[in-house]
Amino acid sequence: MSKRIHVVPHESGWAARREGASRVGSIHDTQAQATEAARSTAIRERGEVVIHRPDGRIRDANSYGNDPFPPKG
Repeated sequence: MSKRIHVVPHESGWAARREGASRVGSIHDTQAQATEAARSTAIRERGEVVIHRPDGRIRDANSYGNDPFPPKG
């Protein structure tokens, strides 16, 4: 199972759904609540959170583990 968790629009508000899963993991009233739930799981599992806009396009993504593309500096 993928360690990517998507925050997506849902008929009841916003949902946190693991990539590749057929069902949502949790449903929340606001995008912020869904993002925080997804972030907690991603930190625990060293995964990634992908946040979507209401139209479904990707708005942002954050990694909480071993970043495959770390910043160069």
